[in-house]
Amino acid sequence: MTVLVPAWSPTTRLLLLLLLLLLLSSELSGTQDCSFQFSPISSDFAVKIRELSDYLLQDYPVTVASNLQDEELCGALWRLVLAQRWMERLKTVAGSKMRGLLERVNTEIHFVTKCAFQPPRSCLRFVQTNISRFLQETSEQLVALKPWITRRNFSRCLELQCQPDSSTLPPPQSSGALEATAPTAPPFPLLFLLLLPTGLLLLAAAWCLHWQRTRQRMPHAGEQVPPIPSPQDLLLVEH
Repeated sequence: MTVLVPAWSPTTRLLLLLLLLLLLSSELSGTQDCSFQFSPISSDFAVKIRELSDYLLQDYPVTVASNLQDEELCGALWRLVLAQRWMERLKTVAGSKMRGLLERVNTEIHFVTKCAFQPPRSCLRFVQTNISRFLQETSEQLVALKPWITRRNFSRCLELQCQPDSSTLPPPQSSGALEATAPTAPPFPLLFLLLLPTGLLLLAAAWCLHWQRTRQRMPHAGEQVPPIPSPQDLLLVEH
């Protein structure tokens, strides 16, 4: 069986190579999308949370992060990420009745798994609270997110941020010192990723130019190539 391979022109191959390199550079940059075309939050989420809260022991201990950064919308999303992990943990130790109630609430916040959140940072500190307070806060986060869930892109929220530790904060600087401070250069990996697409395009352009020059030197079909003069001919020319 003969397989026909398409005879792509050098220009087509070059364009495909550029497209592949640009796609690779976008993957290396780590850009991820976190947006929702349709609202994943139902209209009766508060009823499901209240039913679960009524069934559970009110003083059942769980943990919540105490030092998440105060972000208007990212903060609510971060707390739901941690709450969803608690839901999965509770389902493994719950009976059949409670597991069903947990699953109903988990369905309301499972949309956070559609985004590629980074693992929680080691700077996060957790404190113990009871399950009723935990569920109340979960409901509050859903209330805060519901009007914006389809209107915002949450890509900048993919890494949970901690509040700065007061013991590691830099000393305050005077206004004169702040004005004299030079802007810091971006870190090397970020600078490399920013310059990578430009470098790849320049490299491809240089290769294309070299290929065109080589093609111009090659004889075309039907073109006579001048014979290489022999040593005798060179002697005749000299005399």
